Amino acid sequence: MTQQLRRREFLRQSAGWAGLASIGATWQHAAAADDRGRLPVAGVTTVYKRNSHADVIFGKILEGFDQQGGPGPGLRLASLYIDQLPKSGLGRELAKKHNVPIFDTIEGAVTVGGKGIPVAGVLSVGEHGDYPYTEKTHQHKYPRRRFFDEIAATYKKHDKVVPLFNDKHLAWNFKDARHMYDTATRMKIPFMAGSSVPVAWRQPTLSLPMGCEVQAAIGIGYGGEEAYGFHALEGMQCMLERRKGGETGVASVQAVKGDAIWRSEKDGWWSHDLMESALAVQDGFQRDGWEQRFAKKSTLFLIEYRDGLKAVMAMANGVTHQFGFAAQLKGEAKPAACVLALEETQPFGHFGYLVKAIEHMVHTGKPAYPVERTLLTTGILDRAMHSLADGYKPYETPELEIAYKAVEWPFATGKVGDVPKTT
Repeated sequence: MTQQLRRREFLRQSAGWAGLASIGATWQHAAAADDRGRLPVAGVTTVYKRNSHADVIFGKILEGFDQQGGPGPGLRLASLYIDQLPKSGLGRELAKKHNVPIFDTIEGAVTVGGKGIPVAGVLSVGEHGDYPYTEKTHQHKYPRRRFFDEIAATYKKHDKVVPLFNDKHLAWNFKDARHMYDTATRMKIPFMAGSSVPVAWRQPTLSLPMGCEVQAAIGIGYGGEEAYGFHALEGMQCMLERRKGGETGVASVQAVKGDAIWRSEKDGWWSHDLMESALAVQDGFQRDGWEQRFAKKSTLFLIEYRDGLKAVMAMANGVTHQFGFAAQLKGEAKPAACVLALEETQPFGHFGYLVKAIEHMVHTGKPAYPVERTLLTTGILDRAMHSLADGYKPYETPELEIAYKAVEWPFATGKVGDVPKTT
């Protein structure tokens, strides 16, 4: 049975649900803010399983920030579209528990089965699931652009736009990402995207002064170059965009491994002292012999910004299992450094702070922070993946002339795992 047929069969068999038409009528009527001020949103996702991005985002809307029934955001999940919908599983169970209809089209979810758009926002989560990789660059071809295009087409058809959030990078390739950005700009869609890392805990607390002069910077990541490299890039970018002059874009990108790591140090891309400062704040960092472990398993993204700043993103496998950042600021004797700390167990509370940013956009119609950050980091990552596939070739990146200004937006405070406060 096809995915579409399975969805329809589920809708027919679910208790109290007599089919798409009756569901649409019921939820079209119920799609205003409820008595607790929660605004309805549509969820569009690839898969919905335990600890997937759908679970740690939509689950906090359904069952509170702790995903156990505690306080949650001022949002209500009004509908779902699940691209790869199994016969059973968490998505079906929670939809039934919370009376959320699952639709077999994205338009159905956005319109909640009716003839207009009753939701106050749409959340597109294109992460996880059985999707192919590109043969050469091994980029995971999640259908984020397809999701976006179908959402935008629904907006156009019904002559209404509502805020749209896109989880993680905009698309697996920059061409698609640019298309999404340009379309959202043309249609005046309030558009926000990105990782949960910029809003995660910072240990020690660090926010670079707005307008500071950054002389050198290093981001720290771990894991796979694409899936986790994006998180690491956004963690670094949310810091560097605060520098003097604001963000003006990136001039070149290169990925290096092995002996080329030390050549890049000799060529002035990074210093041993600043790298060690970035690693020293990491939990369990072992100083003795870190260079050997680093050279054996790490990948570096060498990034030259258009304003002349050279920064390095170090996927420091074998040395750390955390995200981090360090920068040398003009006039400061010591580098500024921190861990971008995540809650590594359920309910993965850093996503709660991402949901708070989404909540802000849905309620105000204004993104919490610029989508240009994610457009830029999507482009950096795409070029880095091509550099890896092309024998560590350096790429000039005129397409990444992307300028924007940073804004003040809070990140998680308190101890790791503290849930956001509700308003």
